[in-house]
Amino acid sequence: MTDTRRAVDLLRSDIERAGYYPQIVTDGIRAMLGDEPVLDHLVHHEATFDSELRRHLTVLVLTPSRLIFGHTDEHAAADPGGTPAATTTAEAVGLRNVRSVVLTRVVEDAAGYAVNPSVQEVVLTIGWGAISRIDLEPAACDDPECEGDHGYTGTVTADDFVLRVSAAAEGADLVTRTQRFGAAVSTATARLAP
Repeated sequence: MTDTRRAVDLLRSDIERAGYYPQIVTDGIRAMLGDEPVLDHLVHHEATFDSELRRHLTVLVLTPSRLIFGHTDEHAAADPGGTPAATTTAEAVGLRNVRSVVLTRVVEDAAGYAVNPSVQEVVLTIGWGAISRIDLEPAACDDPECEGDHGYTGTVTADDFVLRVSAAAEGADLVTRTQRFGAAVSTATARLAP
């Protein structure tokens, strides 16, 4: 079996293990993947509860030239007693367009990290400029007596994709895999930098 075939089989296996409409999810990713090989992937299942259970599955696939983001959501049945519906969306972003890869790691026992390098939570943020968040606040000067209007100051943060994974909720293995995937995307984008 080739490495490419093995990578596709591992992707399919992880989607099936998530147990959330695996054929719908797989077909959505396959439609975007085309004939490109899979270099790495990450599958994250998130369940939320409000008045009912809602499930969301995120699939990330790294190819030699693109990053594919797949999102599948479940919707309540339109009619009482009916079957739920699902919406699946896949987006492909060229690796050359990825502007930033941010990996935030939370270590609860910072003093003991050298002995037990355990990460409890990780947040993977990938930005390519499609969506940005602007945080504004009133600007001020150093004079505490000044009552002048100094306008606003703030920051613009890339917010295209954010994934939070916790060892307590999803397991330490997925925390490790998310870190590995973030590193793989960062390395792949660095290779394509001018």
